[in-house]
Amino acid sequence: MSEYVVLIPGNESTWEASSGEHKSAMYAKHGEFARLLAERGHKVTGGSELTHSRDARVVRRGEGDAISVTEGPYAETVEQLTGFYVVDSDDLDDLLEIVGVLAGAEGAIEVRGTVDHSAGPA
Repeated sequence: MSEYVVLIPGNESTWEASSGEHKSAMYAKHGEFARLLAERGHKVTGGSELTHSRDARVVRRGEGDAISVTEGPYAETVEQLTGFYVVDSDDLDDLLEIVGVLAGAEGAIEVRGTVDHSAGPA
């Protein structure tokens, strides 16, 4: 089985201003996504909705051992990473089809494979 990360971007300001009804509809899409994954043999092994990017901290290393920490997201953009799923799957094509459930609700979704280091460095 291969492991994939489903990265979900979104406009945090739009989400914050959304009605409860709209948020419930979006959560229902995520429920449908999870149901389809389970029915079709994919396994969610992790994931979460993320807090607002204004609460993020960015850590950088400067010269020597100097560490700086700044508040806010890594990049100033309209869309931020708002959540993710980690999915084990033997069928990437089917996984991508199921991700379409979220793409319709959330916009463009990025799916990336993870690097398997279990056999040691490449």
